[in-house]
Amino acid sequence: MTGSHAGPPHEPAAAARERLGPEHYDYFAGGAGEETALRENEEAFGRLALLPRVLRGGTVRDTRVSVLGRDWPAPLFVSPTAFHRLAHPDGERATARAAAATGIPLVTGVAATTAVADVAAAAREADPEAVVWFQLYPQPEHEVSAELVLRAERAGCSALVVTVDSPVFGTRTRDLRNGFHDLPPGLAAENMRDLPGAAPGATRDIAMCPAGWDDLARLRELTDLPLVLKGVLHPEDARIAVERGVDALIVSNHGGRQLDAAAASVEALPAVAEAVAGRVPVLMDGGVRRGGDIAVALALGARAVGVGRPVLWALATGGEDGVREALTALREDFDQVLALCGGHRPRDLTADQVTPRGLPYRPMRGERAW
Repeated sequence: MTGSHAGPPHEPAAAARERLGPEHYDYFAGGAGEETALRENEEAFGRLALLPRVLRGGTVRDTRVSVLGRDWPAPLFVSPTAFHRLAHPDGERATARAAAATGIPLVTGVAATTAVADVAAAAREADPEAVVWFQLYPQPEHEVSAELVLRAERAGCSALVVTVDSPVFGTRTRDLRNGFHDLPPGLAAENMRDLPGAAPGATRDIAMCPAGWDDLARLRELTDLPLVLKGVLHPEDARIAVERGVDALIVSNHGGRQLDAAAASVEALPAVAEAVAGRVPVLMDGGVRRGGDIAVALALGARAVGVGRPVLWALATGGEDGVREALTALREDFDQVLALCGGHRPRDLTADQVTPRGLPYRPMRGERAW
């Protein structure tokens, strides 16, 4: 990032490592298997270069984008990540207040250490119009999924993000090595408390479920919230999802934490955007660390991008202030990159401005999905 807000992308992780216990740092930092997909998410961006346009004139830029009927101040959101209270005592509340203060939408997850109602309330302390979405793993028992959806609605969440890349748990090598299986005393996945089938006051385990398209249809029957499908990498799945009435897609390989052989998110993005052909918004996450990464993703068809680990590192080292500073720095860095690329609005970035680094000019394939 540019300016005084942050150093190179590896520095926040190194600072967080000094603050966190090794098993908790490894939980946040680690990926599946040999962590190939984890590394590739960042390295894939490094293999792409931007070709700026010149003599476009104008000094005023507008970084706003419209997603599901709401204007966001920048093409940026906070991706769902688990267990924020492992990083800082204020946990998801601090993250929510910081995101709302910067106008950045937050996706809070079913595996949060703060209940969705409390996360949404914290966001609205900073901004009554804060955008909060709820992320759900479909659960084997339909009544459990139904209760979680109901809680998200009551909390005022404005979209339901359904993660579909997790029919089973990925093999987290670092967690196995550290013997990290349970949260410390006093912490729990609070959204899983007092659900059908559990004793009063008890929490249930979050289950991975090999859901099908019919399960998605049952979720649609439960709620009028927009459905956002997270974890799509194959263009045919994107086409089916649009045909099935999904309202938006998030191209994601789960931060490299599920299938270690999965493609990097930014590598899968152009084909998904082409398959969708502008019918619904295409978002993406995975490996975004700087404003140039945001610009590349937008040029290749994303409407906005999510960040996960950078928020956790900022939370661990600076709490609410740290998250606010990190999001502000990333937004400012994107604004500068947009200007240097000759753009005035995010949609000015186009696929012919992206080319493989170190090779003769070859414009990337990509279709504007908005």
